[in-house]
Amino acid sequence: MRFRDITGQEELKAHLVRSIDSGRISHAQLFTGVAGAGTLPMAIAYVQYLNCTNRHDGDSCGECPSCRKIAALAHPDLHFVFPVNKQGKKSGEVVRSDDFIEDWREIVESTGGYFSAQEWFDRLDLGKTLKGMISAKETDEIIRKLSFKSFEAEYKTMIIWLPETMNEEAANKILKILEEPWDKTLFILVTERADRLLQTIISRTQEVAVPRLKNEDLMALAQGSEGSAIDLQQLLNTARLAAGDVIEWRRLTGGGEDAMRKEAFDLFCSLMRLSYNDKHLELMDWADEVAQLSREQQRSMLLHAARLLRESYMLHAGLGGISYLWGAEADFCNKFAPFIGNQNVEFILDQIELAMRQVSQNGNSRIIFTHFALAVSKTINRLK
Repeated sequence: MRFRDITGQEELKAHLVRSIDSGRISHAQLFTGVAGAGTLPMAIAYVQYLNCTNRHDGDSCGECPSCRKIAALAHPDLHFVFPVNKQGKKSGEVVRSDDFIEDWREIVESTGGYFSAQEWFDRLDLGKTLKGMISAKETDEIIRKLSFKSFEAEYKTMIIWLPETMNEEAANKILKILEEPWDKTLFILVTERADRLLQTIISRTQEVAVPRLKNEDLMALAQGSEGSAIDLQQLLNTARLAAGDVIEWRRLTGGGEDAMRKEAFDLFCSLMRLSYNDKHLELMDWADEVAQLSREQQRSMLLHAARLLRESYMLHAGLGGISYLWGAEADFCNKFAPFIGNQNVEFILDQIELAMRQVSQNGNSRIIFTHFALAVSKTINRLK
């Protein structure tokens, strides 16, 4: 993975190159941002540049033995840890990242490193009830691997993807390693939710904030694609809808309907209609339906709900000219906009944030979404 393989982020790439060239290499770094901004590809490209034996023009060469091995995710001094689990796991059975390293290499190669947690969990076939996690046993393996001398590279590197999925015991063990690191050992934590990490872990890492991409960077992805002439206005609308996220851009331009997005939209419409009509029993059924979704699907639904609420509020405020909506979403939100205003938008968004925190903390989904639906119903119903 070279920096040139990563979409956009030119300023950040230049910053990372300068830091390595000047010898300013923190032993623990926290790459933060949405997966679609390129956090994981950026981390891998950083490690490849660090270990390249023939750097030039602000990038790794891509040809030396180190570059080839890192590009294949098969360098003996580069290790990965990521959330895992499996169906039918026996009592006491330990599941580690190394058990799924081939799946990991395949998904990184096929997506260029741009994939969501849900896409990874789908590849592991975890279903709706299981979730991926990083266990304390995994951190024991980290300690074991890093206790050895490096084989080829100057630095031993451990990339931990989604460290927010660590349980408390695992997080405390990682903290101890960060407090007493081995010489020439590099930790890179790649996170979407730094707020869910121990504050003591955050304080011992150097943050590398990976921003969302610019619209022109996303639009450039369509250059050279096959098909009819490019509709620049449609590309711009799609880029705005994707909100600087390559994964979302791919979903929007994939030529087919995104089932998760449609399901989230349908659930949002149903919630608001039931709330407006004060249908309490039906709202309980709605909560039961959402409770059957996986944790990642519930989180996705809440994120879409927040987006649609903000868009509806902008329409209510007369700012439709900068709306990021089209099709069925635009039709619904134009009708729904009169019922979202200063009186309730902040309250509902606060309820969404509360529900997201509770989902992340593995709360009872039925209780979470029953409370959420009834709370939303009160404030929507009041504006009839």
